[in-house]
Amino acid sequence: MVKQMRTIKGTHDILPENSRNWQNLEKIIHASASLSGYSEIRTPIIEEAGLFNRGIGENTDIVSKEMYSWTDRDNKTIALRPEMTASVVRSYIQHNLHNKSVLQRLYYIGPSFRRERPQKGRQRQFHQFGVEAIGSANPEQDAEVIALGWEILKKAGINNLELKLSSIGSKECRNKYKNALINFLKPHVSKLSETSKRRLGNNPLRILDTKNKNEIQIIKSAPKIEDYYTKEDQDHFDQVKIFLKSMNIPFTVDPLLVRGLDYYTQTTFEIISNDLGAQDALLGGGRYDGLIKSLGGKDTPAIGFAAGMERILMALDDIAINKKTTPTIYIVCIDKEALGSLQKLSTNLRKIGYKVLFETLRRSMRAQMRDANKYNADFAIIVGQQELVNKTIQLKNLSVGNQETIELKNVFNYFKSLTF
Repeated sequence: MVKQMRTIKGTHDILPENSRNWQNLEKIIHASASLSGYSEIRTPIIEEAGLFNRGIGENTDIVSKEMYSWTDRDNKTIALRPEMTASVVRSYIQHNLHNKSVLQRLYYIGPSFRRERPQKGRQRQFHQFGVEAIGSANPEQDAEVIALGWEILKKAGINNLELKLSSIGSKECRNKYKNALINFLKPHVSKLSETSKRRLGNNPLRILDTKNKNEIQIIKSAPKIEDYYTKEDQDHFDQVKIFLKSMNIPFTVDPLLVRGLDYYTQTTFEIISNDLGAQDALLGGGRYDGLIKSLGGKDTPAIGFAAGMERILMALDDIAINKKTTPTIYIVCIDKEALGSLQKLSTNLRKIGYKVLFETLRRSMRAQMRDANKYNADFAIIVGQQELVNKTIQLKNLSVGNQETIELKNVFNYFKSLTF
């Protein structure tokens, strides 16, 4: 017996009944980003692994444990992208986008890959959208990026949104805080998990993001990063908060909010939904003023975010994104002599925005009507032998159940006159 092939662990098919929700979410992303002046960028799924080693950080879990990489025939180490910011920055530098405009507003949609333990809302192949604003160091740019993320989630129909906001300060601030945090945690080393012990040496701020209950209790007494802000750090963060308030975007300051990638500075943020349970984070990002220089470009400020599309679609209940907006017509043809004229009608109706399903299996009327209900069609156009002779159709409104006879030559104009 031939073995049945299945998807690889941590990957999944997006089936036809679900793909429409994905398309609707993508439409919202494209429309919202465009209205804010952002242009789409598409980068390759594979990159040189060194891009992520330098960009994300060799000591991060993403690079050290989760990245898919291999050596190709040219003896180059290649990786499936584990995130997309580094790829966008690589493209920005490679194509000298700063010469086209001092401020580049970019957005992306696409798959990324991490070899982590699959769970609800987290897969090894996952899909992200995100934005990157490159060129401005000012707090109003931070507020614009956060507002765009907030707007997309609201338009998608996500309920119970909460914006968590923090600042991890400048490089000067972070270095002082890292030392203070290490000194605080050293007496507690024996109580730390193996993961946190490893992070203590290479990325101590990540310990603040622990989910270990014992470590959470320890961290409550840890020094706070705001005590190490420079005046510039404090002014920048204060202005971000002022701008968000002016746009009526509510937020909570969370001093323990850190981002897992090494390139972040100053503003960090996360948008969560309380409808998701433990895996509640939908969108996260921050400022990464040092990344472009570290990847070989000029010293250029930037800020962005990334959002997991699977989690967003999980968070959606029976709301606008799941509701049908395009009217559906199911054409029930009982007499094959009418096939040609009805196919022509189908084409014309699609041109004016209707979704038209045309029966091609030549089944009974009962089977076709059952199919029309299965697809939740709004109308059924029924043509049998009598209608063919009279050059008419039976039009059934499946939403209310009434039926009427219309001359075939008038059907197109009938639907054209309807508004939806």
